Amino acid sequence: MRANGFALLVTGTGGELQASHLPAVVAERGESVVVELHMAKSNPQWREFFDDDVLVVFSGPHAFVSARWYEQSERVPTWNYAAVHAYGRVRMIEDRAERMAAQARLVETYDPEWSAGFRQLSPGYLRGMLEGIVNFEVSVTRLETRWKLSQNKGRSEQQRIAAELDRSAQDSARELAALTRRHLVPE
Repeated sequence: MRANGFALLVTGTGGELQASHLPAVVAERGESVVVELHMAKSNPQWREFFDDDVLVVFSGPHAFVSARWYEQSERVPTWNYAAVHAYGRVRMIEDRAERMAAQARLVETYDPEWSAGFRQLSPGYLRGMLEGIVNFEVSVTRLETRWKLSQNKGRSEQQRIAAELDRSAQDSARELAALTRRHLVPE
């Protein structure tokens, strides 16, 4: 989740699904996992947080797997991936100091070299920034991992696929190759 912090927030109150792509900070508070998020106040999705669980999807490495890579010729192409689905309830962050601290943690997480610059922004600018966003956190009640690493194939097929993924120019494909090797099916 921390390695893939640009998350997809999904809500469905009243039967109408909505989704927003948001930067997330994942924190552990005691035994609990909390996902800190914010969105533009003009985004209507935040008005739907109050009665139902939300889903925060963290997409990990993923890549196309060609049918050419299999030992057997009668195969179809697929897409391998890894993801985490975090379910939970939203708590709105109303306190100005708590909201500012959440934004500072976001900067510290994704741009620590600019943390000092963030703290030096004028109070008026920061006030305006906070007025334009909604801060909230999701207290995670359930985590589900989702992955497809060709585990329905044999070990040698997984190794062939990982070798092909390693040849890719895409970082995500090479990350997926390493993940596949860590989760090879037993011989």
